[in-house]
Amino acid sequence: MKSALLLPCLYCVLTALPGFAAEETCQVASPTASFSIPHRNSAPALHVDPHSATWKGTASSWIVKDCTVTRDYQNLKTEVRAFWTDADLYLLFICPYETLNLWLPAMGGGPRNKLWDRDVVEAFLGDDWTNIRHYQEFEVAPTGDWIDLAIDLDKQNYDQSWRSGWQTAARIDKKSRTWYAAARIPLGSVSAAAVKPGTRWRVNLYRIEGQGPDSQRHFLCWQPTCVVNRDPNHVPEHFGTLIFGK
Repeated sequence: MKSALLLPCLYCVLTALPGFAAEETCQVASPTASFSIPHRNSAPALHVDPHSATWKGTASSWIVKDCTVTRDYQNLKTEVRAFWTDADLYLLFICPYETLNLWLPAMGGGPRNKLWDRDVVEAFLGDDWTNIRHYQEFEVAPTGDWIDLAIDLDKQNYDQSWRSGWQTAARIDKKSRTWYAAARIPLGSVSAAAVKPGTRWRVNLYRIEGQGPDSQRHFLCWQPTCVVNRDPNHVPEHFGTLIFGK
C-alpha cells in the first residue's frame, strides 16, 4: 500500500508467506527493457477503443511478468500501445481480467487517493538520468478514476498535490472481460528539456490486480524489478528505457 507521506513495501508480507520462497526471485539483466515509440505530427483525440484511428500504427509492448518472482500471468497479459506527438505521450493499456476489484462508487475522475489498493495500471516516467530517484507517477483505474504524483525518494516525498495536466479515459468491456485505460501525458510535465527523436526517458509500466489484501493480489511489471522486502514498483535503478523514435 501507499500513503501520501510514506510508502511501505507491498511485498514485505509476501516474503513471509509459506511457499513464497519456493518461487525463485527474478534477476534483472543488463540492459533493462526498452520501448521505442513512433512520432506523429498530428495530435489525435484520446480514445479507449483499440480499433480507433488513434491507435493505428503505434508501438506495442506487454506487461505479463511478476515484479518479483519468475512467474508469468498469461491470463492477465496486458498490451501497452504508445506513440508521441510534439506535445504529448499517448498510452493505451489493454487489460484482460477474470474479476474486477474496484473503488465504488467511482468518483467520475481523479485524483483519487489509494487508487493502487484496487485494480489499476501505472506508468512511472523520469527524464533525469543523474538523479534517478526523482520521477513522476501516473495511474488510471478501470472506473476512470486517476491520480498523478511527483516522486522524490530521497525525501520520501510522494506529492499528491502535483498535477501534470494529463487527460485520461477508461472503459470496462464486460462481454470481452477486458478493461481499457488511455492517457495523454504532456511531455513538459515530465521534462523541462525539449523532447526530440532519440530522446530517452526512464520508464516502468505496471498493473496491480486481484482481490483481497496485497498478499493475495498480483503485481505485474513491464520491467521486473526483482526486489524482496521492499515495494516492487519504486525501484528506479531497475527501470527500463522509453525511446522517442521518428
